[in-house]
Amino acid sequence: MGNQVEKITHLSYEEVPTADPNGLDTDDGPRIGVSYIFSNDDDDDLDNPNAKGEGDPEEEEGQQYEKCNELEYAVFYRGECVYDRRAGDVRIYSPENLLNKCKAGDLVEFVAKSQYPHWAVYVGDFQVVHLHQAEIKNDFLTDASQGRRGRIVNDVYKFKTLNPEAVVQNAMEQVGTKDRDLSWRNSECFAAWCRFGRREFKVGGEIRIGKQPYMFRIQLSEKKSHTLEFQSLEDLIMEKRRNDQIGKSAVLLELASHLNPEEEGTCCMSRPKPHAPPPPN
Repeated sequence: MGNQVEKITHLSYEEVPTADPNGLDTDDGPRIGVSYIFSNDDDDDLDNPNAKGEGDPEEEEGQQYEKCNELEYAVFYRGECVYDRRAGDVRIYSPENLLNKCKAGDLVEFVAKSQYPHWAVYVGDFQVVHLHQAEIKNDFLTDASQGRRGRIVNDVYKFKTLNPEAVVQNAMEQVGTKDRDLSWRNSECFAAWCRFGRREFKVGGEIRIGKQPYMFRIQLSEKKSHTLEFQSLEDLIMEKRRNDQIGKSAVLLELASHLNPEEEGTCCMSRPKPHAPPPPN
């Protein structure tokens, strides 16, 4: 869109900056994540015909969601777990069946193969409020899903939750907000802000200076993981969503050069117990 800052092409893992100014990993610490200036990633799925429910229904059903290609994540802020997602923890439903599970104030995530996850706030009466195409909209859940399967994701973030009435009010008050008036870079940041009310989900909600307080752990296998550091939660969310869009197989390929036996001790660590702080660098 003409009034938005042009998107930045994201770097591969081999190009991600390290703590060393010369670009070399010299210790066992995590790598530093890339800061994003602006990206409206939820618009990228508009070019995918499966997002609109076009084509052969049986073929689309097979492309909708690949559980085996979904990554597991844990996010820590100064040692405290603030996000934890394990593949298969939450059941996936068709949009019609999801309606029977939702209560006002719930967060809903729509997922499909090779697409960014799309988040929405269920506000009752079969409707959701969500950020889509640079505007906060109030749509029927089945329309907002664009044929994708969905799940309720109230518990992946570990922040204190607002009461359902406040969540719905936060969402409804923003309907119609668009373009430069938006305070969120994607649908997940907007929906999470509605439920938790935390400034960390807003654009510029945290100052990006000094030490990176967020640790983003990507679980690659039962005993291997890769960790990145970020200065802000919104930057971390952008990277998480990028990984979800490309899928586990592509992430493993990006990290292949960091997973060989010679470098295994540098970036592959055992997964901590749920909600436990990461081991020291």
